[in-house]
Amino acid sequence: MVKVGIIGAGRIGKVHTKSICNLVKNAEIKTIADPFMNEETEKWAHSMGVENTTKDYKEILADPEIDAVLICSSTNTHSPISIEAIKAGKHVFCEKPIDHDVAKIKEVIEALKDSDVKYQVGFNRRFDHNFEAVKNAVTAGQIGDPHIIKVTSRDPEPPSAEYVKVSGGIFLDMTIHDFDMVRFLAGCDATEVYVQSAVLVDPSIGEAGDVDTAVITIQMENGAIAVIDNSRKAVYGYDQRAEVFGSKGMVATANDTQSSAVISTADGVTGEKPLYFFLERYMDSFAKEMNCFIDAIENNTDTPLGVEDGLKPVIMGLAAKKSVEEHRPVKISEIQL
Repeated sequence: MVKVGIIGAGRIGKVHTKSICNLVKNAEIKTIADPFMNEETEKWAHSMGVENTTKDYKEILADPEIDAVLICSSTNTHSPISIEAIKAGKHVFCEKPIDHDVAKIKEVIEALKDSDVKYQVGFNRRFDHNFEAVKNAVTAGQIGDPHIIKVTSRDPEPPSAEYVKVSGGIFLDMTIHDFDMVRFLAGCDATEVYVQSAVLVDPSIGEAGDVDTAVITIQMENGAIAVIDNSRKAVYGYDQRAEVFGSKGMVATANDTQSSAVISTADGVTGEKPLYFFLERYMDSFAKEMNCFIDAIENNTDTPLGVEDGLKPVIMGLAAKKSVEEHRPVKISEIQL
């Protein structure tokens, strides 16, 4: 049994707590740490079967019984806590992004050298049943050589302007998942990013220095062209789709809904809206990614998403931001330099 400490008891920390307690085999949460730990959060942790809570995450790092830590705290703490945890000999699961600064991510990479620590980055969508099926079809050669990759990702409601100001912007907060998905489906890295963007949903997002609508075109190393479209508001729900078109055919996935029932009457044909947001849409994928992390620890194998997989979508996101600022395609090499 792998004993785990969770750092951060916000929304994503609670998601991982629920998945480990209810769906993950061979893992047990010993302690949850959060600087804003209060009586309500303590009661919630106890209701999940977690007895120990603290405001100081260093107690988790110092606990010899804890094998692994989940870093679910605010983004600005991800890379420094990663380094502390690695030095403490704890296996690390770090929510995306590791950092918004490439240099700080490279410090984590350096800390992992000559270390036996397992490190996994939280890009849960790779473990979603729909996207796994698309990837499997591509890997099996069923659609031939990929030519065009399309990823649609649209949120049901925009975030607040206050959140936007600290999020790193749409490309490092929202699209970062789609950058990872493009790499996942293409099986290679990107070479160039070009963005057309606008503020069409909420003027306050623009006032906060961000955009809420974007179409991103990406040149991949294998010659394929990827297209991502993002919106911060889809009135019909959480829109999450992907398609790979290739030399022998195409594979595509639709949105998950509460049911596949379609009602046909004289008034028209109607079906279910997509599941509302990521908690409903991706809960199983959170459990799958955590099972893979625990398996890697128990069997001394590589994690499915290492630190380099955390670095490259951030580089793509920074290239996208530069493309918006300079109104031109941006080579990935410009950011890596």
